[in-house]
Amino acid sequence: MRIAERAHAKINWALNIVGRRGDGYHLLDMVMQFIALGDDMVFEDAAALTLTVNGRPDPEPERNLVMKAARALQGYTGTRRGAAISLKKNVPTRAGLGGGSADCALTLRALDRLWGLELSDEELLQLGARLGADVPFCLTGGLARVRGIGERLDPIPAGDPIPLTLVTPGGGLSTAEVFGLFDRGGYVPVSLDAQALADAVTRRDLPAIDALAVNALTAPAVALMPEIAETMARLRAAGARAVLMTGSGSTVVGAFDAMEQAQQAAQTLHGAIVTATCGETDTLN
Repeated sequence: MRIAERAHAKINWALNIVGRRGDGYHLLDMVMQFIALGDDMVFEDAAALTLTVNGRPDPEPERNLVMKAARALQGYTGTRRGAAISLKKNVPTRAGLGGGSADCALTLRALDRLWGLELSDEELLQLGARLGADVPFCLTGGLARVRGIGERLDPIPAGDPIPLTLVTPGGGLSTAEVFGLFDRGGYVPVSLDAQALADAVTRRDLPAIDALAVNALTAPAVALMPEIAETMARLRAAGARAVLMTGSGSTVVGAFDAMEQAQQAAQTLHGAIVTATCGETDTLN
């Protein structure tokens, strides 16, 4: 059996930090959506578990979230079946786009099918939550409000695709470093009307999205990497109707009315990627 699928990346239309648990995990309130950009993965029956990334064996596979997901399935179910897993990375790393979480989520779903485990959606979500805060969303996909430490999901009608131009300045940022600066630097939560923002995304109302999209991590991320603010200004100058930083950065997202406009803007920005939001995908939903 062979399974070939795309692990979709995500963007945060909004990210707010509303508290912190005793174990140190931040409590979040987010509006997240899948985008067409993603990593391409192939899963095939094999005697042992192996992982290749961009055509080469991963030198440290046990540190990769893909292998951690496979090991989690083995540990939970007791299966000792193997798989040859191939990963082609298209999503920038350290970018706030959830590439690693998307790979992890797809691995859980694909190996559940490949190995005939027939786990419930709830079981897969519980396993995913242990592996990363973005993994439960990446298991469900579409457009959703995401709360808690990523485990509370409220699906939202996605509406028509929104053309996007993505730019990742400075080679990305460390999520831990950005959250750490937020904690140390006296930054405060932002004011988020998640329902109004979600409605604006569904309606494809870009001026409303621009007014409502907030990210509590933008200020500490810009403090660490001023190029983020410069990139946001350049996307606006290139005609983006809504501009925001996704996740913990450093990727900046520009939303456009038409794909042609997104493509024209990308030509003026080094390393820009043109993509679009997407709604229903081959996920748990």
